[in-house]
Amino acid sequence: MEKIQPGTILIADPFLKDPNFLRTVIFLCEHTTEGSFGFVLNRKLEYVIGDLISELDGCNFPVFYGGPVQQNTIHFLHRCPGLITGGEKITDEIYWGGEFDEMVALLQKEKLAEHDIRLFLGYSGWGEEQLNNELNEKTWLTTYSSAELVFTDNVNSIWKDALKQLGGKYEQLIHYPIDPQLN
Repeated sequence: MEKIQPGTILIADPFLKDPNFLRTVIFLCEHTTEGSFGFVLNRKLEYVIGDLISELDGCNFPVFYGGPVQQNTIHFLHRCPGLITGGEKITDEIYWGGEFDEMVALLQKEKLAEHDIRLFLGYSGWGEEQLNNELNEKTWLTTYSSAELVFTDNVNSIWKDALKQLGGKYEQLIHYPIDPQLN
């Protein structure tokens, strides 16, 4: 198994039955001996950020289900370190968080495009060694991340596109039904 590090993409095994992670793709922000966390990239919620933050009323940027942990918190990934200070560099092109008020002001002034930022409600988290155990059990496939995958406009293709990056036999998984007994 390759070394898991921040920026790794976790692709849910096609047969994973956990409803929180069914056919999900997670961008991993942290992976240490104490635990790991990241955000589900391919579960857009039914509401927009203007529905959650009164200062952004009328802003129609989508909000994504980040995961089952702390569903009352808003997080964001972006690729604008020159505009949003304090973000943590995860890859050369992707930053996690930063000054929340700056992000809100930039959205108010329409200085960010949807392909520059991803907003999440909650996050996906694992306790000590939990993610390593799930990786050993083959619950997750792993690949590299790219800004194109993280900030894509085509959210419904993220799981398939991530599998395509693995190539070979993994590309065949794209066509598997959620429940193979229905095939």
